[in-house]
Amino acid sequence: MTQKIVRHILDTIADLFPDAHCELRHSNPFELTIAVLLSAQCTDETVNKVTLDLFQKYKTPEDYLAVPLEELEQDIRRIGLFRNKASNIQKLCRLLLDKFDGEIPEKHEQLIELPGVGRKTANVVVSNAFGVPAIAVDTHVERVSKRLGLVGWDDSVLEVEKKLMKKVPREEWTLTHHRLIFFGRYHCKAQNPMCTVCPLLNVCREGKKRMKSGPIRKTITNK
Repeated sequence: MTQKIVRHILDTIADLFPDAHCELRHSNPFELTIAVLLSAQCTDETVNKVTLDLFQKYKTPEDYLAVPLEELEQDIRRIGLFRNKASNIQKLCRLLLDKFDGEIPEKHEQLIELPGVGRKTANVVVSNAFGVPAIAVDTHVERVSKRLGLVGWDDSVLEVEKKLMKKVPREEWTLTHHRLIFFGRYHCKAQNPMCTVCPLLNVCREGKKRMKSGPIRKTITNK
């Protein structure tokens, strides 16, 4: 893929979603980290409903450690894998107090030390909380990148991240991350992507394949 086509893709998605942003509600790096941890295999919409009350009750790492694990589990029980996530939250809070003075660390290599925080979560936190350019690869970013041919079909999540970092200007990494998510969440959906009205159909290998295979259903479902 030429840089000209990459630029065309980035500009087109930017035109479609100029105001793309992190949809997880938070007011500080700590809340963002908790929200992203909760969002694994769960929609942002559900996470926001849960954190609306959660962040009123728990404001510091000490608050999460002051209650029994079972109570925290009940507070987030609407979230998928809530037991495992509640355990990770308390372990994360303990490590924050023991090693980082109760504050979310700003460095990527320190963030991934935290229980429940993987590479994607760390990238979201450093980019949104600390302004460090990063591309976090979630299911939407991976799907869209592969459909458009920005990366290979068989690329791992890490390979997708590295290839996007090479093709996208560094100063656009964070914005591109958000725009690819919006594009995948509201336009190029896993089921019933809007190929018939997509301005990128001419460069999309998946879209061309779908158009050749027959009519595309117009049923639309949000994440």
